[in-house]
Amino acid sequence: MASYRVLIKPSAVKELEAVPLKVRRKLAVKIGALADEPRPPGSEKLSGQERYRIRQGEYRAVYAIDDGERIVLVVKVAHRRDVYRE
Repeated sequence: MASYRVLIKPSAVKELEAVPLKVRRKLAVKIGALADEPRPPGSEKLSGQERYRIRQGEYRAVYAIDDGERIVLVVKVAHRRDVYRE
């Protein structure tokens, strides 16, 4: 299976840098693994949107998948209490 390209929005990079270091490392590994499996076990499709989320502790990464272009775009990384707010 061909892998996907993982792109991270600049705003999501800033949000990821604000995450505590221990959690950031684990979250970065999970985000990198999206290249091989964009819908890993434990990921969930968000209702009302064409986006998915992965969890690491109390932090979430929200991303969109473009199967035609084979791209995973991480749009937001935040604490669970803030990540779903627009």
